[in-house]
Amino acid sequence: MFRAPVDFSFKDLCSVEDVLAEEPNKGMRVPWRTSEGKFASQALRLNNNLLTDTTGLMETLSALFVEPKRLAWLDLSFNKITHIHPVLTELAELRVLYLHGNSMCSFSEVDKLGALPLLHTITLHGNSIETEQGYRNYVITALPHLKMMDFSVITKQDRIMASIWHRPPRNRKPTNRSAENISKK
Repeated sequence: MFRAPVDFSFKDLCSVEDVLAEEPNKGMRVPWRTSEGKFASQALRLNNNLLTDTTGLMETLSALFVEPKRLAWLDLSFNKITHIHPVLTELAELRVLYLHGNSMCSFSEVDKLGALPLLHTITLHGNSIETEQGYRNYVITALPHLKMMDFSVITKQDRIMASIWHRPPRNRKPTNRSAENISKK
């Protein structure tokens, strides 16, 4: 599906812009470069670094890629990211996003990714939010286009459970007995 990824993993990068001073790792498949030195890939690996956020990502993508807005696969796993920067929601063609092994602790961060209509694969395990009650159900509900989460297929049963979990409680009319008890208090 994707051409060879541009790989800046394990480089001790502290900011996204730091990749501009580095050469990507050489892998079995070498990403193709234009005569201007830009990559014709749609995949970027920034995993296993020291990133705390993705500030400057769009500028960096513009310097690296022929078509920066067409980025479809982004690996930010094993960094120190705590928040989803709005720049990620500008990547309208993003399909795969790895965020496992970071420091996100709020479900509201997941909500931001709902703006990505093509996102079908995400990893979030290894973040603090994973320990919250209803973690999987929340993510499935917040990101309805997902097909895979944390390297596990989202099944029809997962969707049913998430919809039940997300459903607000029904308004119950008090029975005669409970109405009597309320009036006596």
